[in-house]
Amino acid sequence: MFTRSQVEALQTTLEADLLLFLPELVVCCGIVLLLFARLLKAFDRAHLGGFAIAILGAAIFAAAWQFTDPRGGGNAREAAYFGRMLVADTFAAFAHVLLLVAALLTVLLTRLTGIPDRLDSGDFYTLLLGGTLGMMLMASANHLLMVFIAVEMASLPSYALAGFLKGKRRGSEAALKYVVFGAGASGIMLYGISLLAGTFGTGYLPDLAAATAQRLTAHHGFDPLLLTGTTLLFVGLGFKLAAVPFHFWCPDVFEGAAAEVAGFLSVASKAAAVTLTIRLVFVLQSATHPNYASSVGTAFLLPGSLGLGIGIIGALTVTFGNLAAFGQTNLKRLLAYSTIAHAGYMLLGVAVVTPAAASAVLYYLVAYLVMNLGAFAVVALVRNATGSEELSAFRGLVWRSPVFAITMALFLFSLLGFPPLAGFAGKFQVFAAVYQAGSAATAAGRPDLGTAFYIFLAVGAINTAISAYYYLRIVREMLLESDPNPTGPESRNDSTAGVYLTLLAAGLVAFGVVWNPLTSAAERAVGSLGVSSSMHIANTE
Repeated sequence: MFTRSQVEALQTTLEADLLLFLPELVVCCGIVLLLFARLLKAFDRAHLGGFAIAILGAAIFAAAWQFTDPRGGGNAREAAYFGRMLVADTFAAFAHVLLLVAALLTVLLTRLTGIPDRLDSGDFYTLLLGGTLGMMLMASANHLLMVFIAVEMASLPSYALAGFLKGKRRGSEAALKYVVFGAGASGIMLYGISLLAGTFGTGYLPDLAAATAQRLTAHHGFDPLLLTGTTLLFVGLGFKLAAVPFHFWCPDVFEGAAAEVAGFLSVASKAAAVTLTIRLVFVLQSATHPNYASSVGTAFLLPGSLGLGIGIIGALTVTFGNLAAFGQTNLKRLLAYSTIAHAGYMLLGVAVVTPAAASAVLYYLVAYLVMNLGAFAVVALVRNATGSEELSAFRGLVWRSPVFAITMALFLFSLLGFPPLAGFAGKFQVFAAVYQAGSAATAAGRPDLGTAFYIFLAVGAINTAISAYYYLRIVREMLLESDPNPTGPESRNDSTAGVYLTLLAAGLVAFGVVWNPLTSAAERAVGSLGVSSSMHIANTE
């Protein structure tokens, strides 16, 4: 039997936890309301896109409030709730805003393109909100079990969304491939989680990190059991990131799915996986710093071990993604390989394990959200007008729809990293952070690690130049080639679609010219992880 004081304490804790869980709670309530909406005669055949927009708008407001509210900050241990399974720090709030905005922009796009229709809208938006909820939990996870549950909650609705278009064989094939690869990656990740939890007797990330630091001390920095468990855990994250060698599903799924779904998966899934990876790496870094503060050389233990592995995967990913995009003529498949390449750029930033690099990656994620979703939006709108998603459908687009062609060119220039667009700002900050980490490692007596970081930087820079070929090829087809069928169907250049694309393009220009607000927000988000820079430690010892 619980005493009165225990019940009151439990009630107070639950109220506080629900307040921290407010953005996710809004999405949960929205999912339930969408499921029950069809029971009401007024909503029986109504399109529920407006309802989904209202839900996401309320959730964005709650997440933004948590980011700006001082009580939402602090380190992960102080902000833990629901039995320490989740954390509500500014890093999670930043990720929540990013994911919810991606979902909102996707819903707005579906209203412009007409996918889904009225009858399927309830099911579609329920799946979209369900996937978004899982991705939000990935950014807030503070326990290995919650990591697995969140990844599965994000994956299962994504499988259904990939094959949502009824009667489309390629879409059904894409969904099946997604399920098969996803199930394999989940099984491997679960085995790694079991190995780590069984070895250390805990699944809480801060406790696990502390135990990891002690074990590394006992084994002089190398432990095969720890290495195996960590590697298997990161397989699941590699699948969500579409990082090499777990990228096989991405081109086929993006080509088979609707462009609206592919755009959402390309930005939201990447954002969730990247933020979870940053949290895992930085929790480990915060635990190893105190244990290795007595030696300058071991201050770079994590960047020199796990960081190097992430960097190598990132270098392979960015190179493969860019080279594989060369021969593609289907725009969704081409953008899928572009998505793989951009995941590699982000991993290069995560690899150096510094707050400056992590904040740069968050900036890059915001820019990537706008430019990549904008590119998929143009593909979807041109598909509606021409019935094709091939490169040939974009030939002479500037003569049929100047707004579509010009905004698409801006999105592609930003993906390339052309100034003064947001893609350049994000990529420049990531490259600068990698260079600074290399300089710090060299100055601290680790020239081998510094050389590795410089190699990562060179790989990123070379691949940026390589990617110009396939991005500019699309621009050339749109702007410099004549329309082969001037009397054919014209792209639907209605004012609403033009405003949508123009606002996205304007956001790219704004973020590319004015860096400070978003940079400050990203730095504040990373600051809540409680990790001091390896560069700072090296300079003060």
